[in-house]
Amino acid sequence: MIGPNLFAEIPSPATGEVFETLLRHRNLHIERIISSATPEPVLYDQAQDEWVVLTQGLATLEIGGKTVNLGPGDHLFIPAHTPHRVLSTSRAPHCIWLAIHLYPTDPQA
Repeated sequence: MIGPNLFAEIPSPATGEVFETLLRHRNLHIERIISSATPEPVLYDQAQDEWVVLTQGLATLEIGGKTVNLGPGDHLFIPAHTPHRVLSTSRAPHCIWLAIHLYPTDPQA
């Protein structure tokens, strides 16, 4: 089944991020994330592994105490329980991410 295009109907959040689930199946969760130019200073420490690719825009993250700069096509793996946060993102074009979360077990079970 074909889903919606990643670049269609892009919201423009004033602050923070918009998270949209594209697929949830067993212990796999795929989402599109749209970041505003004003990210909230949330420090994530997630129970699941996460792989992200920045499909559009520029971003600076703090991961495990280190600063990482990303551009279109850059991707990274964030192991479970690795503290991370978005420090800055570009205003134009939109900052669009594809995130794949892999949970140790099915979170719906």
